[in-house]
Amino acid sequence: MTHSTGNAPKKALSFIFLTLVLDVTGLGLVIPVLPGLIQELGGVEMSQASVIGGWLSFAYAAMQFICSPILGALSDRFGRRPILLVSLAGLGVDYFLMSLAPQLSWLFFGKVIAGIGGASFTTATAYIADISTPQTRAQNFGLVGAAFGIGFILGPAIGGFLGQLDVRAPFYFAAGLSLLNLVYGYFVLPESLDEAHRRTFSWKRANPLGTFRQLAQMPAIRGLLIAYFLLFLGANSVQSTWSFFTMYRFDWPPRTVGLSLGLAGVMVGLVQGLLIRRINPWLGNRKSVYVGLSFYAAGLLMFALASQGWMMFAILVPYAFGGISGPAMQAIMAGQVEPNAQGELQAGITSLVSLTQIIGPILMTGLFERFTRVDAPIAFPGAAFLCGALLVLMSVWMAYLTLEKNKQHGFGKS
Repeated sequence: MTHSTGNAPKKALSFIFLTLVLDVTGLGLVIPVLPGLIQELGGVEMSQASVIGGWLSFAYAAMQFICSPILGALSDRFGRRPILLVSLAGLGVDYFLMSLAPQLSWLFFGKVIAGIGGASFTTATAYIADISTPQTRAQNFGLVGAAFGIGFILGPAIGGFLGQLDVRAPFYFAAGLSLLNLVYGYFVLPESLDEAHRRTFSWKRANPLGTFRQLAQMPAIRGLLIAYFLLFLGANSVQSTWSFFTMYRFDWPPRTVGLSLGLAGVMVGLVQGLLIRRINPWLGNRKSVYVGLSFYAAGLLMFALASQGWMMFAILVPYAFGGISGPAMQAIMAGQVEPNAQGELQAGITSLVSLTQIIGPILMTGLFERFTRVDAPIAFPGAAFLCGALLVLMSVWMAYLTLEKNKQHGFGKS
């Protein structure tokens, strides 16, 4: 039901893919050094630093949750290109502020700005939906995951190296990347949504509650949105505690943290950039959801129980195969929405993910802190990963109930 111009234009996909790679590289650069910067500015131990890190993620996600539907609706009205460029500018300002931060409040202010501009991912996925056919939709959504993979190969590895020189150096580098990204997009990124498929802006739709009300009118999408929510809430155990967990559990320096995240990026890039193009047509969207979510749950459980550092590297292999589930769910949902509502759909998905990033970091870093502090009931630094595994298992169940209920109508077949 999406608008298409035939085969997905390869040149346009290349533009949006590179834009996302540069964007994610900037995000990945700062991950290995953020715990150290929080400790430096706050004068706290690792357990307390993890909680502050959770609240930083909360500030970013809360603003993204509020603003993504607004920018999604604006992209349905004015096109994807101008909204994407504004979002990229916001990220550049964020990194510049964080590089100069003399106190923790600056980090929070920078995260607020970054959250406002964080809808670049929403606009990018709407862009991909614009130029995809039903046959290529899941594979093209996989490019988003591949961009994340490559960005997290380059970002954490470079950030870990620069962090050994100076804890603030990665922020300067990320600010420079964002500026280059903005310039690149300004000169070469074409518009994907033609005038005939645009619609008027409505404040009723341009807010998280309004967007959710619109999507809730589609029962099949509603069930998958719940599964998507549970998946990303569980995934927050990795996003929020990986650096803190590995530094605490295995005494990893920033360089090793960066290398581990770089390997994660390699695996995600291989799965979502290459293997998904073979796996998805073979399994179909429905089975891709089941198989991918099962891999995610198994990987999280193994992270929770890992007793040696090398295990974290090995477990990344099955965990990365979970990446076939997200694009398959997005493809199924996108197939149920009209062309001029793709921005609203992707904004709704982004808002949902942002909601998990509001709840998730506080929940997961709270679990890490609770089971690593001196008076912990038991010493179990992997508690957040165990919680994540349970949430993903719930996601498998919800996806199964939704897809099997609508199976007779061909829902999720392609």
